[in-house]
Formats: sequence, C-alpha cells, structure tokens
Amino acid sequence: MTKLRPLTLALLAAAALVAQPRAVSADERFALIVSGVSGSEKIAANQDKWVTALTTTLRGRLAFPADHVVTLTEAGTGAAASTRESVTAALAALKQRVTANDTLLVVLIGHGTAVGTVAKFNLVGPDMDTLEWKRGLEGIAGRVVFVNTTSSSFPFVQDLSAKNRIVISATDSAAQRFDTMFPEYFIEALDKLSAADSDKNGRLSVWEAFAYASQAVKAAFDQKGTMVTERAVIDDNGDGMAKQASATGPDGVLAKTTFLDPEPASSASNPAAAALEKQRVVLEAQIEELKGRKAQMAAADYDAQLEKLAVELARISAQIRAATPK
Repeated sequence: MTKLRPLTLALLAAAALVAQPRAVSADERFALIVSGVSGSEKIAANQDKWVTALTTTLRGRLAFPADHVVTLTEAGTGAAASTRESVTAALAALKQRVTANDTLLVVLIGHGTAVGTVAKFNLVGPDMDTLEWKRGLEGIAGRVVFVNTTSSSFPFVQDLSAKNRIVISATDSAAQRFDTMFPEYFIEALDKLSAADSDKNGRLSVWEAFAYASQAVKAAFDQKGTMVTERAVIDDNGDGMAKQASATGPDGVLAKTTFLDPEPASSASNPAAAALEKQRVVLEAQIEELKGRKAQMAAADYDAQLEKLAVELARISAQIRAATPK
C-alpha cells in the first residue's frame, strides 16, 4: 500500500457518505419483454409467472410508466403476440420514442437454440437469430440493456455487443442447452432491493441484479449437488468479450453505473443537482474503469490517478449536498 492510498480511500468514503442515491442521466425508461414459445404447460406456467412478476416490478417498484412497458407473449393476440413481426414492429416503434438520454431494457424469456454459429430465440412462428435482433436494435438512440435469459444465449453477447449497450446472457456457451434458472433470480433481484443492493446505497444497478442472479443460480446448483449447466456472463464495453460476475476484467463499468429505477426526487426537481449528479456518474464510471486497469498499471501511477478522481468526486458530492434542500 502506498502513502496515497489512505487519503484516497478517505475521499471515496466521504463522497459516498454525502451522496444521495444517483442515477444515470436517463430522462425516460422503456422496457420490451418477449416471452417466446414454451413447449409445455409447465414451462408456459413458469414463463407466465415470470412475465407477470417482471411487469409488476417494472410498473411498481421501478416506476416505469405503464405505456413504456411493452409485453409480447405466446398467448398474446395480434401485436401482443411474440412473433417476429410483432418484435420487429415493437422495436421500430421504440426506435421512434427512445432518445439519446433514455434507457431501454429488453428481456427475453423462453427458449434459445444454437446450431453452429447461428443462435436463435424461439418465437411463435419463425424464430429470430442474433443478426436479426442486431438489426432490430440498430438506430435506437439510448442506452440498451439486453438480457437474454434463455439456454444457448451466449452468441447474443458476441453479436449484439456495441457501445453504450449492456448485454447479458444466461449462459457462457452456445452448448449450454438446458432450461435456465437465471430469469427467476434476475427478476427477483429487481424486486428485492435490500437483498441485491450490495453497496447498500438504496439503488439497484444492472450489475448488482446480474451478480445477484448469478450467485443465486450457483447456490441453487450447489444445494442440489448437481453439475452447473448455466453460467451467466455480461459485456458492457462493446468488445464482445463477456465475463462472469466473479471474474476480473474490464466489463462492469457501464452496468455498475446504470440504474433502472427513477432519478431521486431531489435531482429530478432540482436542475443544478441533476447536472451535478450527471458529473458524478461520469466520475464513478471513470473510477470503475481505472480499477479494471489496475493490474496493468504501475502502483504509483494507479494511486495518483485514483486520488485525482477521488478528489474530484468528493468535490462534486459536496456540491450536490449543498445544492440539495435539507
């Protein structure tokens, strides 16, 4: 440990203490939930349960406006059916609504298949492969959080990876073809803030939801004493190289500073505080990115850069406290 480390840690701690819960600079939040072909009554019941729970959480605890949540299901009719046509139309409509400062959450629930290098999500009628999903997402101006909770979902990470996009798959290989438990625990994380909020800041980041679900899946396999058949991974830096929650690596910066709940009222009603909150999010992302490069840096250089960012973060946090009414 260098001489700079205690001061740096103190500054980071001070910034955390004065900080109110913060959000990425997103004006609006949208969601597209697609529940595909089930294949059996039992699986259909599970999918219906998950869709209901996710929709309820998004509109309830996460306060998504009702008309911002689009749900396509196997039992749906017309535009609400989980067909290729409905998915394509829904994405086209969202493209017209989602602006650069907005966040779009896409969650796929059901079954996935992969043959060779081609992976698909099973829909009612013709399926959609990764390249079709990629084309559907092109042109969406905001931040996209794409969560494929199905079997054989890993190729979606590789093909959908892009700047300002978080891609999560329930498996780290196309060969993992068994039904997954990941959707149950990911949805549970969004609903159970106190359990999944690992940094206890009163907010739930995309990373925390991913990490919570990943650990819960592992614990379920450990409890059953069976071989792990799914390992969720995440990519959020656009390089298509994903990692598990427990692994080291550059991914995680965007996910750790992306939240799905609304901006705190103190920021939403206070333009000055909101502008400072945006600066703080940028600084936090820079700190997370720096931490990811620590192993490749000289200790003195790392500490110097971290201290500089920590000083600036503490300054911004103090300004936020001063700008926020008591």
